[in-house]
Amino acid sequence: MTSPRIAVVGAGLGGLTLARVLQVHGLPVTVYEREPSPDARSQGGTLDMHAGSGQTALEKAGLLDRFRALARPEGQERRIVDETGAMLRHEEPADGDESMPEIDRGQLRGLLIDSLAEGTVRWGRPVDAVTGEGRVLFPDGTGEDFDLVVGADGAWSRVRPSLSKEVPSYTGVTFVETGFDEARHPEQGRLVGNGSFSAYGPNKALLAQRSSNGRIRVYVAFRGPQDLPVPEVLALFDGWAESLRDLLRHVDDEFVTRSLFALPVGHSWEHTPGITLLGDAAHLMPPLGVGANLAMLEGAELADALAAAADIDEAVRAYESAMLPRAARWARFTTDGLAALFSPEGVKGALRLFDSMK
Repeated sequence: MTSPRIAVVGAGLGGLTLARVLQVHGLPVTVYEREPSPDARSQGGTLDMHAGSGQTALEKAGLLDRFRALARPEGQERRIVDETGAMLRHEEPADGDESMPEIDRGQLRGLLIDSLAEGTVRWGRPVDAVTGEGRVLFPDGTGEDFDLVVGADGAWSRVRPSLSKEVPSYTGVTFVETGFDEARHPEQGRLVGNGSFSAYGPNKALLAQRSSNGRIRVYVAFRGPQDLPVPEVLALFDGWAESLRDLLRHVDDEFVTRSLFALPVGHSWEHTPGITLLGDAAHLMPPLGVGANLAMLEGAELADALAAAADIDEAVRAYESAMLPRAARWARFTTDGLAALFSPEGVKGALRLFDSMK
């Protein structure tokens, strides 16, 4: 039987996982990515890979051992304080606990890229749209036909319009990101600890998270207009403990604004032969530690389904029937979670959310 022609649009974690597991099954795949190279931009901070989702995907990809060699189980430490700096919660992982170890997003993406056959990813090859039953259109006016095109191209997917008219909308919460090197600012590094550090007030938070190599990323987050100038954002934290404000004073990076957008909870589409979605392209939701894990699990599950089924359409239907309701449940959880984290209750709402997750 002729091997199916499969295209993945987007070389993010979900699309790369799909490609890797397809190749594990001996199926060919082409990944189109608009960025010109793997290191064209910073890949952001750190991720916690969950047992049962992200780690399951890595196991299917044959990469779990290599992941564990890079991961930081100690990064599961969590510190929560109020705006005075008073410690309200300090959780440390038990010895041997690898249920949600941390790894830099860039390290994880590099691990997946390096696992693929040479030439799998077509760097610098943006996709304009997908039409019909799997025709990919490029900006230069050319196109290619595939048996299946998978949109793994994130929040502003070029594949999604072939299936759905929905577009992401602003959640009401904006993050402003910066960071520092612990070697230059050791006192702030000690405050953050080995994992994540968070301080909550009414409708706002100050968050920090350790990456590898002594890098710590800092985020100020607030509920309000997404175009608020950075000086006005920082002024929201006037009156907070000096130790907390030092996380904003002693930084090495510029401040970058990242407003949070999401698709409607329960976003779905009418099944269309030759096209499907995964990850943020399918179910963009607030970033509460779920998105990357879901995208990778979906990539692995879709690859398994394609390898096992005699018919591509049968495989995609089975994948969508499991993925869409699960994504809807997580979208509801993360949407409600964002409301709890950024509410007039401040840290009380945050603690209640974290207690519900145990």
